[in-house]
Parts: sequence; structure tokens; C-alpha cells
Amino acid sequence: MHRIIAALLAATSCVATAQAQDTIAAAPQPAGPVLTLDRAVELAGGAAPAADAAQAGIDAARASRTVAGLRPNPSLETQVENVAGTGPYNGFDQAETTVGLNIPIELGGKRSARIAVADAQSNRALLMAAITQADIRLQVTQFYVEAVAAQRRLATAQDQLRITRDAANAARVRVQAGRASPLEEQRADVARVNAEAGVERAQRLAEIALSNLARRIGQPLAGPLDETALDRLPAAGYGPAQPRNAAGTMALAAADADLAVADAGVRLARSQRVPDLTVGPGIRRLEATNDTAAVFSISVPIPFFNSGKAAVEQATAEQRRADAQRRMTALDVEQAIAEAEANAANAATTARAANGPALAAAQEAARIARIGYREGKFGQLDLLDAERTLAETRLTAIDALAAYQNARAQLERLTAPAPEQGN
Repeated sequence: MHRIIAALLAATSCVATAQAQDTIAAAPQPAGPVLTLDRAVELAGGAAPAADAAQAGIDAARASRTVAGLRPNPSLETQVENVAGTGPYNGFDQAETTVGLNIPIELGGKRSARIAVADAQSNRALLMAAITQADIRLQVTQFYVEAVAAQRRLATAQDQLRITRDAANAARVRVQAGRASPLEEQRADVARVNAEAGVERAQRLAEIALSNLARRIGQPLAGPLDETALDRLPAAGYGPAQPRNAAGTMALAAADADLAVADAGVRLARSQRVPDLTVGPGIRRLEATNDTAAVFSISVPIPFFNSGKAAVEQATAEQRRADAQRRMTALDVEQAIAEAEANAANAATTARAANGPALAAAQEAARIARIGYREGKFGQLDLLDAERTLAETRLTAIDALAAYQNARAQLERLTAPAPEQGN
């Protein structure tokens, strides 16, 4: 009897020590306000190099629009004739000096065609900036979900460690009381050692996930994460919606923008086939008589070697390629949306099952196994199997929730509406 009481006291002391160690091993939570997913996306948008690159693309497109609207510069031309010759033309007495201004005149709508290309490129740059923001939101969501899931896996591992330590202490008491063989104590110690290693791995992965999120938003995490972000599941009847088309999505809008740029390129290439005029009004001074006279010239290039036909063919081929790519994009986007909807629905079904009936059954089985083991009705292997099943079910539930949140974020990215032109 005294041996049993002493063993119980020792077990109680060990449990208290284990709980204290669990408290030390728990990851400290920042004391600031909760960092929500929307706030993390906002912070990442301001610190992402991709956003800076997209803004630089918009600035470059706007500058290109300004350049496209500029007219060609005139040129100043000076000619001195009848000098450094022989006889009366030996000096400058018979010199004729002409000062003229050559003014290029664009024909064929070249300037408006350049402006059309620049406008199409500007619209595409604005669209790419919106796509960049949508990609940033998807990436931050994935980092955020993984960080929350990693913290839950760590909590599950710590709880499993506490359970294995309790089981090891109980096995030690049973062995000391002569109610079990030393093999039970050895098995319990193995389970405890494995649980301690699991905590170390989970803690390391949680630290990496949190540091990745902090790196992505561009600053240290000042507060805890929103744990409820992982638990938002749709209703039980959630499933793929009616078949959707790609109209209005960002991916198809980007393909439309590429086609618009190609269309404008064809117009520009055709305008280049029309020769430009260069008019040159000027003044000529005759040194011999000290008189002046007006000079007027017109020059037109002869499209003998380069008529611009090859450039038009090239632009037309690019237009056909962009049109085919647009049709391919429409098919790919519709297929991706359908697959994402199915993945999200399947993940939601798995998450509801893992967090509902399956988890409840595993918890009840583990509770019964603990009671039965203490009362000597179940063996240690039954207890270890029930505890292992509970731990695996908890991890499966966490993974299912994370998979649904990632699938939902991917679906939202694919179906995100394209911004209207001018916004």
C-alpha cells in the first residue's frame, strides 16, 4: 500500500513537471492586436516588390503614351555653295548661303496609330497591376493559412506530449504496484520520446511558417494570428456551382489586352507603309549681289527596298497568335475554375467530416480507452492505438481545414473580376 501511495505521489510530481515543461515549450504569442488576414494582405501589398514593379510598369506605359503623342522634330539645315573653287569661285564672293527648316509631315495616321498602341499598353499595365494585387492576396492567404495550421499542429503535438507523459507516469505506477510488466513502461517511454521529437519538429515548422509570413508582409508579427480564419467552412450542401465561363475574369481580360495591343500593332504597321513628306522652307543669300531669295523644297521617300509589307505581315501574324492565345486562355480558365470548385467542395466535405463525426468519435474512443486502462479493463496497446488515432485525426482535421482555405483562395483568385477600364 505504501509503495502504491509513493508511486502515485511520484507520478503526480512528474505530471506537474511535464505540464510546466509544456508551458515552457509553448510558442509565445505576441501581445499586440490580432493580425487578421485582410490586414496581412494590406501590409504585404505595400511591401511587395511585385507591386512596385507593377506600378513602374504603369508609369512606363503612361510615359510611352506621352511619347507616342509627340510629333517629329523639325531640323535646321545650312548650305554654303560656290566656295573654295577656281576662278571667280576661289573665295566667298560668289557664295550662296541657304538656311532652311525641314519639317516632317506624318501621313497615314501614324501618330494616332502610335497613340492607340500606347493606350492599349497602358490598359494592359493597369490590368497587370490588378493581377499582381490578386496574386499577392493569394500568396499571403497561403502563408497565413499555413502559419495558423502550423500553430495548431504544434498545439496538437504539445497536447499529445502531455498525454504520453501522463500515460508513461501511469505505466510506471502500474509497474511499481506490480499490476503490469516492465514492458508497458518501456512502450510508454518510447511513445513519450516520439512525442517530444514531434513537438520539436512542429515547433520548428511553426517558427518557419511565422517567419515566412512576417517576411512576406515586410515586418515582424506584432500580434497573434486570427485562429478562426481556419474554421470558416461553407454549409453542408456546398458544391460546385453551375458551369461558369471565363468572361470577366482577370486571365481572360489579360488575353483581351494582349489582343488589343496586337490589333493596334497591325494598324501601326499599315500606317508605316504611307510615305511621309518633308517640307523645307528656307532663305538663300547670294553674296555676289547681296540679294536674298526664298527656297522651298519637298522630299518624299521612295519605298523601293522596304515597302512595309513585311512589317504588316509580322504584325498580322502576332494578331492571329494573340487571338488564338485568347481562345486557349478561355478554355484553360474555364477548366481551372471547374477543377478549383471541385477541389474546394471536396476539401470542405473532408474538413467537415474530419472536424465533426470523425474527430468526435476519435476523442470519445480515446476517453474510453483512458478510463478502461486506468481501471484495468483495456490493455496498454489499446490505449496507445486510441491515442495515436486521435492525434492522427486531429492532424487530418487541421490539414483538411488548411486545404479548404487554400482551395477557396485559389478559386477566388481564378474568378476575381477584372477591373473596368479607366479604374
